[in-house]
Amino acid sequence: MQRYDPDFAPDPAHWLELDEGARIELAEQHHRKAGIPLPNVRAHAVFHAIVENQVALGVPAVVDAVSRLVGQGLGRHEAVHAVCSALAEHFFELMQSRGGQLAAASQARYDAALARLDADEWRQRQGLPGSPAR
Repeated sequence: MQRYDPDFAPDPAHWLELDEGARIELAEQHHRKAGIPLPNVRAHAVFHAIVENQVALGVPAVVDAVSRLVGQGLGRHEAVHAVCSALAEHFFELMQSRGGQLAAASQARYDAALARLDADEWRQRQGLPGSPAR
């Protein structure tokens, strides 16, 4: 695999054959070439790689969320960003946990957050075109 475009799902077998560093590098290259301004392109790419890993591994809550958001009209890249936002909250919560005590509960909250993701709400939070007036 030579390039990554989050608007198109990478072939799961090819994606998972790559070493983790290569996956992150591909996501980083995409964002740099696209000229997307980010406070930390490396951190952004890490989250992209994690979500793509979860999709490639067939993690049901993640696959369902991406599919639902795309079905609601988000581009795949924006759907990945929406999942990344839930993942970032999950990571933050896990980092606050001592000795993994909250891991199972945190995973359940992550799954629930993914199930609640909604394209219209995401567009509104991001100030994207097509946001419904509320």
